[in-house]
Amino acid sequence: MWRASRPEDILPIAPSAVEALRKLGGHWPDRELAVSLNRMLCKTGDGESWTTVRVRDMRQRLGIPEYDATKVDVPMISLMKAAEKLGICVGSAKSLVQRGILPATQILPGSPWMVPVEALSSEAVRIGVQGVVDRRPKFYEDYRYDKVVRLPGI
Repeated sequence: MWRASRPEDILPIAPSAVEALRKLGGHWPDRELAVSLNRMLCKTGDGESWTTVRVRDMRQRLGIPEYDATKVDVPMISLMKAAEKLGICVGSAKSLVQRGILPATQILPGSPWMVPVEALSSEAVRIGVQGVVDRRPKFYEDYRYDKVVRLPGI
């Protein structure tokens, strides 16, 4: 079995926090930026993880505008929100993206996927989601919403 001896063997080299903020700033709220920076293993100058406050302070120092949903040309949502609206899990939504059914873009590896809201109502996406739903077990709703803890032998 192959084992990576160093983290850089597994992950691509993380961009600097300044580079990531310059590219992602204005596309996502500060909370999403903090999550993305932490996911990309970017650290603050003192080696701490990113918080909303730290992102806001750095964004303001760099002169990067705050995210404003009203100024966006094409309304976008994250892949997680798109999956929620479509009624499927994030993994299935990412599978639809990889197969070219659900259009989505990612500015940097590790940053949130951006899905155009209008794409959620397209015929291709509807058919792709139906394919996901059709593959679910026959009693999917029972599995998903079962509130009873089943103990073996009782």
